[in-house]
Amino acid sequence: MQIIPIASGKGGVGKSLLSANLAIALGQAGKKVVLADLDLGASNLHLVIGQQSPKTGIGTFLTGQTTFEQSVVPTDYENVSFMAGDSEIPGLTAIKAAQKNDLIKHFHKVDADYLILDLGAGTHLTILDMFLLSPQGIVVTAPTVTATLNGYLFLKNVVFRMMYNTFKRGTKGYDYLEELKQDSASLQRLYIPKLVEQLEAVDPENTAAFKRRMAQFRPRLVLNMMDDPKDADRAQKIRRSCQQYLGLDLEHLGVMYRDSLQDKSLASRLPIVVYKPQSLLGQAIFRIAEKILQSETLSFDENYDALEATESSYEVAQEEAHDDFNARMSYVEDLIGSGALTTSDLAETIKTQQYELNALRTENLLLKKKLVDAAKQGFKV
Repeated sequence: MQIIPIASGKGGVGKSLLSANLAIALGQAGKKVVLADLDLGASNLHLVIGQQSPKTGIGTFLTGQTTFEQSVVPTDYENVSFMAGDSEIPGLTAIKAAQKNDLIKHFHKVDADYLILDLGAGTHLTILDMFLLSPQGIVVTAPTVTATLNGYLFLKNVVFRMMYNTFKRGTKGYDYLEELKQDSASLQRLYIPKLVEQLEAVDPENTAAFKRRMAQFRPRLVLNMMDDPKDADRAQKIRRSCQQYLGLDLEHLGVMYRDSLQDKSLASRLPIVVYKPQSLLGQAIFRIAEKILQSETLSFDENYDALEATESSYEVAQEEAHDDFNARMSYVEDLIGSGALTTSDLAETIKTQQYELNALRTENLLLKKKLVDAAKQGFKV
């Protein structure tokens, strides 16, 4: 079975669109597919595939109301089964370590050719660990500056997560990383290849394991919401940044142009590959599916176990706080330093945001004036 986690650095770039339609395209090719909605904070994948909100899903499984098998339901599409996210269940966005481990164990036992995991946006540890269930995860991004940057930063966080999963507590490599953490700004600016060289000097055995896993790690990129062929240059920028700063080879799986038919498809409660399979967007998804069908199923070495990445709740909270702090402090540095964004791009982004803020202020003033005028008229009456 090939596990395909699909993620994005930010929301709104078409991650669920790709997940749903890719599952159906693979099903049409005769492959048995299970599609799971792991965007637990905003689960709406059932809407994309045109299903009624299921009564069972990940939420009912984690809360013990159903078994895993009962939580996976058939769909109207050939060879495709679905596991809903159940976003209305309180606390489901932050599942406990034991729940995550249980979910991972069951995912590995799924009887299917492909297991597609529609992950939430962002870099929560659960999302990173789910993405690392396979070396062949897909990152979806768009040509906008912020989307491509967030796609790169997502992969950067994944690499650091893999590093900490390899250099476990008590190893010399772990102690060295913890020492570097004291100067978070320096750690963020340090390129992964250079960091690996330093780790090799203090912990050669675990560094060899990390280098082996990095060689096995082959994430794939899909660039969505294209308007112009020039937009494809963004994919090359992300690839160069990943090679230079992360020591990571990123495969370009394909591009998807913006298509007005997608809105009509959603309104019709039909995936685009069913609603208009000959559309520009539909054909792009079929091409991506064909590349996946032709690809070899890869895996990490036997010693890499995603379940071993789970720390105690205290350690997880501590690490999340540290990651949030680093993200906050290093954001501008990454904008410029990663190569995914130039100084002119940053200036243009700030300029655009300032324009939008001014427009909102003007709109608010106009609305306020209308309210005052309406109140005066009412008072006169």
